[in-house]
Formats: sequence, structure tokens, C-alpha cells
Amino acid sequence: MSTLLSVNNYYYYRGGAETVFLEHNKLLAGAGWGVVPFSMRHPKNLPSEWSDFFIEELELGNEYGVLGRLRRAPKVVYSFEARRKIAALIERVRPDICHAHNIYHHLSPSILATLRAHAVPTIITLHDLKLACPAYNMLTHDGICERCKGGRLHNVVVHRCIKGSLAMSAIIYSEAVLHRALRSYERAVARFIVPSRFFIEKFAEWGFARERFVHVPNFVAAASYRPSFAPGRDFVFAGRISREKGLATLIKAAALAGTPARIVGTGPAFAEMRTLAESLHAPVTFSGYLTGDALTEAIASARALVLPSECYENAPMSILEAYALGKPVIGARIGGIPELILEGRTGASFECRSVESLASNLTDFNAAPDTRIEEMGRAARAHLEQEFSASRYLERILAIYRDVIPDRTAARA
Repeated sequence: MSTLLSVNNYYYYRGGAETVFLEHNKLLAGAGWGVVPFSMRHPKNLPSEWSDFFIEELELGNEYGVLGRLRRAPKVVYSFEARRKIAALIERVRPDICHAHNIYHHLSPSILATLRAHAVPTIITLHDLKLACPAYNMLTHDGICERCKGGRLHNVVVHRCIKGSLAMSAIIYSEAVLHRALRSYERAVARFIVPSRFFIEKFAEWGFARERFVHVPNFVAAASYRPSFAPGRDFVFAGRISREKGLATLIKAAALAGTPARIVGTGPAFAEMRTLAESLHAPVTFSGYLTGDALTEAIASARALVLPSECYENAPMSILEAYALGKPVIGARIGGIPELILEGRTGASFECRSVESLASNLTDFNAAPDTRIEEMGRAARAHLEQEFSASRYLERILAIYRDVIPDRTAARA
């Protein structure tokens, strides 16, 4: 039996990256692999027989007190604890390959040198732009930002890109500079898996070797979702309520088109967005934070899911989950969103930040016969089953593993 060392900062369902990580583990275990996780301790963690090897909880921005912050700050840059514990885990399980997801700021890229020293072939799935942008999303106070391009990483400190904090931004700047100097990723990572072609092009544009990147779309286990093809009336957004998600554009477009919209979620811009909706008398309702069956029902009862993002999205899982539920998607033409939408077949796209362009889509979808919306929902579900299924994902991943694992003997030599 082959053994996978599967690595991620968090070991519970926290966001899109954690969903991919945990579902990936289930998929490989179901295919007969031994899956050994390595992560950070956290009260919400799923149970694991390997949790004794997990590192101490570390959360940027937590109120640890002065001594606690001084003790933890160096771990963000380079964690000797993570190196020590992953080395012990490697000695115990002798993995055939390591597949990492998000490791920075908590586990830290320090573990990459240990993996290389033990000749463990390593793959990383890039869920964001951290490899190029220290702040991981090429987004700052004034919108899309590519100031760090060409090695000008000091901009992350100048613009306080990490939570508006000079101290935290300086720590993350130090992490980026150190691991570039050490060539941590370059020396230890055999392949970078990227869910969107847009991100691969962006990394290449920033000077990274294109041949190191492999496009592997995310997947959804369609059998876990019962589609509801009957169209509802509301256009639904589900996610974090923050400015870069483009909710102001959605609210203004709903007011202009006179179409009902429902915003599910919470976040720092919640009060601001609700005030905007009230001032425009927009037909928008706010449902707050939903999860589980309540969230599924909110999307399943929609006419379409709307993603009005104004940042470089990678490959939003929400689109695939909407497809699984038999719902078309209206998405902004930015980042990897357009790659997931078959125009006129599984949804539609609109000019990013354009109220008029989105309002036109809302009007068209609202006026379309229910049979047309249902047809798009069925096409969305079929597209998911064909291109974003668990079996297609497993096939793609195992092909990469087979390509990398034979290199281990040479690496040991």
C-alpha cells in the first residue's frame, strides 16, 4: 500500500482550501492509499490518530499577550517545531509522496527542507497567489495590486497588506524574503498543482517557470448533492461579505434591474452592504451565516448563483457546488471564474465592477422562461459530472504522482 503524507495548516472544514484538502484525503483513502495528515492543533480539528505529531496552534492576530506573540512570531517565518515534528512523522510512516496545500503562516515553508532531506517527493496545490504575492491574494487597500512584481516585496510592508498591520506585514515580508533566499519552494517541490489556468498564467507572468505548474481543476463529489432543477426567484450570493467580493455591484445591479437578490454570509462589510441596500431600496435580503443543510437549501432554491468578485479568484468551489445542485452561475470576468462558466450553457459572465453589465444578466435570467433556466441547471450538473468529478480528479492526481514518485531513488542517491 502506498502512503500519502497530506499536509495543510488546518484539519477541519474551514474554507475552500480545507475542503479540497480533506476531500482529497478521503478520495485517496478510498482508492487504497494510506493517508497520514500533518497539520496544526486546533479545537475544531477532526479526530486523527496522528494528531500527536501536529504542531502547536498558531493564529495570526490572536490575543496571545506580549510574551506569546514574541514566542510565536518567529514560527511564522520559520518553524523549527514543524520541521522537528514532520521529521518524526516521516521516520514513523515512510511516505511515498507528500502532497501539501496551505502551509505558510502556520506550518511555514520550513518543512520543505525536511521533506527534501528525507527524499520525499513533494507536490503543492496552490489555492492562492502566495508563491508570488506575500499577502497571497494580490489585493490591498486600493484594490488589485501587483506592486511586488519583479521582487519588490517590500511593498507588502509599505502598504500594510496583512490586516492593515505594520508588524504583521513585516513578519510576512520576512517570511517571503527568507524562503526566496533559501529557494525553499524551488529546491523541494516537484510540481505545483493549480486549479485555474489564470493562476498559471499569472505565475508565468511574474517570472516563474511555467513547466513546474500543472492544471488540475478542483472536484465535487456529485453523489453527495441532490440537484434541484426547479428555478427559484432569488439570485443568491453565498460567501464572505467583504468589499473585494463585489457585493456593492450586486446590490446596485439588483436595484437597477428590480430583481430579488439574497446575500448569505457574514464578514467585515456586512453593515456597510446592508446600509447600501437600504439606501437604494434594493430588493435584497441578508440571511446571515448559514452552513450545512440551510446553506445547501439557500443555493438549491435560487434562480442562479452570483459571483460578483473584484479580486483574482482561483477556482471557486461555490461554482462547482452550485452546478452540483443544478444551478447556473452568473460570474464576473476576473481571475479563474470565466474558466468555469460555459457562456449561455451553464451560466453567464459580466464585466467586472460593471453594475449595468450585471443588471443586464439579472434582467435576462429573470425574464427567461423557467424551462430555459432549468435547461442551464441540467447542463451545469452534466458539466460538473464530466469535467469536475471525483474520478477525473483522482485520475489526474495519480498521473502526477506516478510521474514524481520514481524520482525518489535518484533523489536519495
